Amino acid sequence: MKYVSTRGEAPPASFIETLLAGLAPDGGLYLPQTYPQFAKNAIASLAGRSYAETAQSILMPFVAGEIESHVLRGMIEAAYANFGHKAVAPLAQLESNLFVLELFHGPTLAFKDLAMQLLARLIDLALKTRRERATIIGATSGDTGAAAIEAFRGLSQVDVFILYPHGRVSEVQRRQMTASGAGNIHAIAVEGTFDDAQACVKTMFNNNRLRGELNLCGVNSINLARILFQTVYYFTSAVALGGPHRRISYIVPTGNFGDIFAGWMAKRMGLPIDRLVIAANSNDILARALAGGRYAVQPVHATQSPSMDIQVSSNFERLLFEANGRDAAALRGLMEGLRQSQCFTIPQGPLDTMRAQFDAFSASEEETTQTIAKIWHDTNYLADPHTAVALSAARKSRAQGISSPCVVLGTAHPAKFPAAIGHATGAPPSLPRHLADLFERKESYTILPNDQNEIVDFVRAHASRGSHRAAS
Repeated sequence: MKYVSTRGEAPPASFIETLLAGLAPDGGLYLPQTYPQFAKNAIASLAGRSYAETAQSILMPFVAGEIESHVLRGMIEAAYANFGHKAVAPLAQLESNLFVLELFHGPTLAFKDLAMQLLARLIDLALKTRRERATIIGATSGDTGAAAIEAFRGLSQVDVFILYPHGRVSEVQRRQMTASGAGNIHAIAVEGTFDDAQACVKTMFNNNRLRGELNLCGVNSINLARILFQTVYYFTSAVALGGPHRRISYIVPTGNFGDIFAGWMAKRMGLPIDRLVIAANSNDILARALAGGRYAVQPVHATQSPSMDIQVSSNFERLLFEANGRDAAALRGLMEGLRQSQCFTIPQGPLDTMRAQFDAFSASEEETTQTIAKIWHDTNYLADPHTAVALSAARKSRAQGISSPCVVLGTAHPAKFPAAIGHATGAPPSLPRHLADLFERKESYTILPNDQNEIVDFVRAHASRGSHRAAS
C-alpha cells in the first residue's frame, strides 16, 4: 500500500515512511491511495474475537509487505497488555440504544493510549531497523502529550518534546506530562493556546533543513498511523452491537478531528455506520462550518474540556481532500485561504457531501456541567467533561430523529478532571491505583514564550547531538 499527500506535491510514500514522517514534505497530510474493503461477512466474523485479534485483521492491509504479520501481532499484544480492562475498549449502556465506548482504560486514562502505545512500538522498531535516532515533537491540548510521554519514555532511539498551552490543561494532565522522570522527555509549557503550539510544530516540520538535522518525527494525529489504529474500536464496538447487520451512529468529542475521521475511514472501509456526529464545546468551529459552510477561526475559549479547546482542526484537511474528490489543487487553495485570512468557504458540492454523513452540535459550559450531573444522578455513571459534551450532542441528535443505536466515545477517565466533576456532582473522583502517587511525583518542565525561534533553540539544545542518522 502507498500513501499520498493531501497537498498533492509529494511522492507516494510507504507505510514506514509515513509513520516516521508524520507530515508530508509538501506540508500535507498522508492518506492511503486506496482503502481496503471489508465485506459484511468478514466484519461479522470479528464477533467474539479479542481486541488484539480484531486489530490484527483491520491493520494488516495497511502494513502488508513492510511489517510481517507475526511482528505486528506481537506489538499489538504488548501495546494492550497493560490496559485496565480485558476488553480494552468496553461498552457501557446508559439507556436504551445509548452506549458509552470507554476508551480510557490505558495507562494515561485517555483514548490517545489506544493509538500511542502501538505507535511507539512501531516507531522504535523502524528506527532500530534503520539504525537511526529521531526527535519526537508534538503539540497537545492535554491528553496526546501524556499518552506520548508514557509510550516513548525511556526508549533509546528517541528524544521527545511535547508542547502544551501553559495554564490551559488540567492539573492531572499536566503532571502526567511533567512527572515522567525520564531523561529523554522534555515538557514545554508554551505561553499561548494549543493552536499556537500546533502551529509551531507544523512550522518546524515545514523547515526541511531543521527536519533533516533533527530527524523530526510527529506523533500528533497528523500522523496517519494514529488514525488507522483508532479505526479498530469502531469495528469492535459496532460488531458488539450487532454490526454489520444493523447500522450504528457515533457521537465523538471533537477537537483536532482525528478521532471522528477514524470513524469516517472505518465507514469507507465497509463498516455500516449511520451518522457521525461532531460534538464540540464552545470552541465550535466545526459545528459552524458544517452549518454555514464557512470555516472561520475565532479566539480560543478555555473550557472544562480542554482537549477540545481548538480552532484549527488539522485533520479536517483530510476530510476536505476526500470531499473535494481528492482534488489537491482545490485543497491547497482552501489551505492558503486559511493561512492568509484565517477562513475559507467550503464549496457547495463538498459541503453537501459532508452533510450527508456528519451532523454537528456544540455544548456550552453550563450544558456540560448539567450533563455530567444528570447522567450521574440518573445512571450513577461518571462522565468526564469531554464525554459529557458528546452525551449532550447525543441527546440533541436523538431529538432530531437519529433512531439507530448511538455510541458516545468516552475519551477520558473522569479522574483526569476532578475539579469539573466535583463541581457538577459534589464528589471529585479518585485516581486509579497506578496513578495514586501522581501528585507526589517531582515535576520537570520548561515555560517558553510563544516564539518559534526560542522553541526551536530549546529543542536544538536538548536533542541528542550527532546521532540522529547513525544510532546503534
